[in-house]
Amino acid sequence: MNYLNVQEIRSDFPILGDLIDLIYLDNAATSLTPEPVLEVLLGYYRHYRANVGRGVYRQAQMADQRYRDAHQKVAAFVGGEDGTAIFTRNATESINMVARGLDWKRGDRIVTTLLEHHSNLLPWMRLKQKGIDLEVIAPDRAGRIDLADLERAINRKTRLVAMSHLSNSLGSIQPAREVGRICRERGALFLLDAAQSLPHMQVSVRDIDCDFLCFSGHKMLAPTGSGVLWARAGCLAGKGQEQKNGKKAGGSALEPLLVGGGMVEDVFEDSFTIKQGYEGYEAGTPDISAGIGLGAAVDYLARTGMEKIHEHEMMLTRKLLNGLEGIEGLQVYGPGSDSLKMRGGVVSFGIEGLLPHEIALMLDQASNICIRSGHHCCLPLMRHLGLKNGTARASLYLYNTEEEIEKLLGTLEQIARMA
Repeated sequence: MNYLNVQEIRSDFPILGDLIDLIYLDNAATSLTPEPVLEVLLGYYRHYRANVGRGVYRQAQMADQRYRDAHQKVAAFVGGEDGTAIFTRNATESINMVARGLDWKRGDRIVTTLLEHHSNLLPWMRLKQKGIDLEVIAPDRAGRIDLADLERAINRKTRLVAMSHLSNSLGSIQPAREVGRICRERGALFLLDAAQSLPHMQVSVRDIDCDFLCFSGHKMLAPTGSGVLWARAGCLAGKGQEQKNGKKAGGSALEPLLVGGGMVEDVFEDSFTIKQGYEGYEAGTPDISAGIGLGAAVDYLARTGMEKIHEHEMMLTRKLLNGLEGIEGLQVYGPGSDSLKMRGGVVSFGIEGLLPHEIALMLDQASNICIRSGHHCCLPLMRHLGLKNGTARASLYLYNTEEEIEKLLGTLEQIARMA
């Protein structure tokens, strides 16, 4: 097994030393940010603060090059050098770009699942107003989708399958590679929401064979306000794609969500042509520092090694699940310790007689342990599982330790005895 030097990693996160014995286990919501990423952020503002895509002077060229480099780093990180990495604010915006940008026709069909975060559900629900048919597949109690159900749901009118790779509420992993194969055989586009998987394991668009990959920087050590829509070659507008009177002149490629400064190649009296690549989809001044910071976060993760990170997290997950399953009155939701290959380091649970918010508050007050509680932006799934008040959720990352898991388990055992 490849082991992480966790103490060395923790030294890169000053926030872990700001509070006495802070135990941060809310990584599915947002991760912490290491010093090397913070230094890159400040470096932009201190040394080459300028806009991108507009200037020829030295400062602007430096900003331009590093912003462009960040796009290339991100594309390479997901094995998608042949496609295009478009920078957005988060996975939510990325998914909405696809929902708003494809040329939908009445009768088109979208297939998704009940496991989805609202960000990968609401944009498709809104399309129903335009006559789009939406099929939502329910998982089993462990949060797993039956591929036979998916195959039955995809028919000749299915335009898109949209699915999360790793559930943010149950921690279950979906068989993305098999879904990609089914979509390719059936002629449907495949959008994978990798917001929860990409920060924690190796994800390759070549292996998965998806058309769109969406993820958020703030869950993978990068600044807030950074996200990505990766698109397969051929899914975006080609060079010089013309738009006239606000409408695309033929074709079915993804249209930009926003139009305006920076994304046009030329503008005429009644039409314009958009730039090729990511620039055609990033109208206006972007969050340049966040984009460059995202590139630095990708560098940090790549140097650390995604395989090492995943092995470390699964070791902690095994320890956590084994401990939780031994606490009387506590129930784990999602795959258990006997199904580790089906899950990631997102663990939801409840204690009989206590609300999830009460559990989270007690953990914070007793031991400075930070977890998430509630519905996790998955209300339809919580209703499906009969969890009216949601769950308590601990989510792990590369800087968490075995000692922190032991502290969490010990505190939960005390809470369960008092409940």
